[in-house]
Amino acid sequence: MKKIVIIGAGAMGSAFAVPCADNSNQVFLVGSFLEDKVIEEINNLNNFHPILKSQLPKNIKVLKFSEFNDEVKDNIDLLVIGVSSKGIDWIGDEISKFYNDKTDILLLTKGLTIIENKFETLAEKLDNILKERGIIDAKISAVAGPCLANGLVNRINSSVVLVNQNINVVKKIGSIISTNYYSIEYSDDVIGVEVCAATKNIYSILIGASEGLSSKLLDSETKKKYFLNTAASLVYKAVAEMKSLTRKLNGKEESAYGLAGLGDLYVSSAGGRNSKMGYYLGQGHLFKEAKEKFMKDVTVEGADLAYEIGPKVLNEFEEKEFPLLFSVIKCICNNQKLEINW
Repeated sequence: MKKIVIIGAGAMGSAFAVPCADNSNQVFLVGSFLEDKVIEEINNLNNFHPILKSQLPKNIKVLKFSEFNDEVKDNIDLLVIGVSSKGIDWIGDEISKFYNDKTDILLLTKGLTIIENKFETLAEKLDNILKERGIIDAKISAVAGPCLANGLVNRINSSVVLVNQNINVVKKIGSIISTNYYSIEYSDDVIGVEVCAATKNIYSILIGASEGLSSKLLDSETKKKYFLNTAASLVYKAVAEMKSLTRKLNGKEESAYGLAGLGDLYVSSAGGRNSKMGYYLGQGHLFKEAKEKFMKDVTVEGADLAYEIGPKVLNEFEEKEFPLLFSVIKCICNNQKLEINW
């Protein structure tokens, strides 16, 4: 039995606790400082999760962050980070107060950021935060792949990839969290996996818009019936761009065809917040209008990423090499209608 602490009681953090608990580990699900209300609801409902609408195993201990005391922090084997990308600075500061090098860190959060005018993965960002606080050799791995939280919490057969430059580190993690329904692959391509896992959120917006983008001439009913030709074309072009982007940022091209690339793009485009936003953009809405009117309190990861990396992409990349990426970034950052040049 290993001691696993998951910080972040949102959909994915909570769902990830299920395979951890099913492996007979000691599992603590700790809400961030913003999630006290959710934690109270879960405890009041005997581990029924109000967001996932599903029952969590009874052996998962659910705590508020204020209850995350020294006893829980002691001798952690695996520390899982499930906060949003905006919470990486906060969680890095908190981890630095108790982390020791016997603990593996697994990052569920996906994203890219700009540090000193360079593209960096969130794993690199977290590592930098910890180094600034005197922790030099933090063992940080990441997970990516086509695994929606609602499927995982209901134990639907799913596959993910764990990534670390040291394969042995992620193989050790895999041995304590894999199940007959949660299968794991391993990669040492931290940059490629993280780039694909992050940018698939941007491309999912575009594929979600494929119905609206399928024709400028036809009526909405016809487009609704026959837009899959357009969707398939955009999937192909999106994966090709992910491959080029991965190469440009010094990752391995093949990661674009793996679970973090094509696999994750498929499931995110089939359903999710990014593709939902894409649908509204494809119908002709401007991003700010659609966000306020339809998704006001919903995090759209692809939009957050566009704001984060968009200015650097528009300034330094060639549009002819990444036309789809440019179209989404311009749509979001400049609040203009989503258009692509067929």
